[in-house]
Amino acid sequence: MQENKNWQRLEAVLRWANMSANYFAHHIGLSRGENLYQIKRGNNGISLNLAERIVTHFPQINRLWLLTGEGEMLLDEALARGSVPFYRLDAELAVRKIDTVQPECMISLPVVASCDLAMLYMGTAMGRQLPVGTIVFLKQVGVEHLIPGKEYLVCSRQFDALRLVRTTTEAGLLRLVAGDRKNFDDLTIRVEEIEKLYSVCAKLTIQ
Repeated sequence: MQENKNWQRLEAVLRWANMSANYFAHHIGLSRGENLYQIKRGNNGISLNLAERIVTHFPQINRLWLLTGEGEMLLDEALARGSVPFYRLDAELAVRKIDTVQPECMISLPVVASCDLAMLYMGTAMGRQLPVGTIVFLKQVGVEHLIPGKEYLVCSRQFDALRLVRTTTEAGLLRLVAGDRKNFDDLTIRVEEIEKLYSVCAKLTIQ
């Protein structure tokens, strides 16, 4: 039988917290413990969402260890604050999959401590403003916190696109502007069509 390392790590956290799976699930805000038992059965891994819930309630837990098994279970809280999970995946194509895949590593930069995750931008629509292969640091925000003129990864029913978001003269209608306006037209979207919104907190371009 294949070793279930995800459950082994989760079980170690349960023992450390001295909680049953059901009580632990309730403590971190899950409606039921079935999510954890699916990991025990080997049907699911430890998702980013679950890892975030755990480290939010137990900041002593090493998020990298929880997601990948690398390092030690416990860490110094001060070191944990600047770590962001990095997924070597195209943000526009794969941001909806982050709960089903494991990050490649953690990026430790104090300036991005408030971000949720980092991914690659592999599109060309942003032109020189955002070269292909740039690492973008993303933070999920509510639509009500959208600031016109900033870069966002917009997830809608029709598309997922990283663009500059601007308002229009029509209430409730937004314009998504590419950096390369010569080759890419503006996109328009109604606010109610946005399913998820990620603010681009920072960008890291490796020359």
